[in-house]
Amino acid sequence: MKLQTQIEPRPVRDDLPLDVHVKPKTVSDKVAFAFVRFLRFFADKFFAKRYGHRAVVLETVAAVPGMVGGLWQHLTALRKMRDDEGWIRTLLDEAENERMHLMTFIEIAQPNWFERLLIAVVQLMFYNAYFFLYLFAPRTAHRVVGYFEEEAVISYTQYLEEIDSGRHENVAAPQIAIDYWGLPKTATLRDVVIAVRADEAEHRDVNHFFVDEIDRKRGEFQEK
Repeated sequence: MKLQTQIEPRPVRDDLPLDVHVKPKTVSDKVAFAFVRFLRFFADKFFAKRYGHRAVVLETVAAVPGMVGGLWQHLTALRKMRDDEGWIRTLLDEAENERMHLMTFIEIAQPNWFERLLIAVVQLMFYNAYFFLYLFAPRTAHRVVGYFEEEAVISYTQYLEEIDSGRHENVAAPQIAIDYWGLPKTATLRDVVIAVRADEAEHRDVNHFFVDEIDRKRGEFQEK
């Protein structure tokens, strides 16, 4: 038996705005935003302008929520014997997309042993924290991801500025990125960052949309 390993090329979206920010309104929003800003503070202090290495560690974290959310939506759909309305596939696709970001930046940044250890520790801590957050407060969990992706768009924009200014070498794109996004053979790191940033903007909008859907369904339930 041969397992399928080929992935259809993912088109790079260029129709999503980059400066989107959902202002925190509820207590849930404010908690989610404060948590993400807390993580951003430490990422900035630890990695500074080493954006390639930052991407390796943070994409490991970013690949967790989609898998956790997809699992819970799957179990919920089974338990309640209802249609998932496309949430499962969307969340699992998000997890796979973030994993491909990680595979790409491993080729570019070549993480050292300490960063690999950090990845293992951070993933262990974040997976368990997000698992229970999604179990008890899925709305907050999706808002966390929405804000996390907002910060990711900002970080990749700054990464792009470093490349354009010549402060970061615009190396050739790794083959895995060329195959995944269907980039030309002459593609460079700049093209990869643009593609990844577009993906993060899409995840941002999807997770904020999920929050709106949860609010809508709760409102309908309360009206009954």
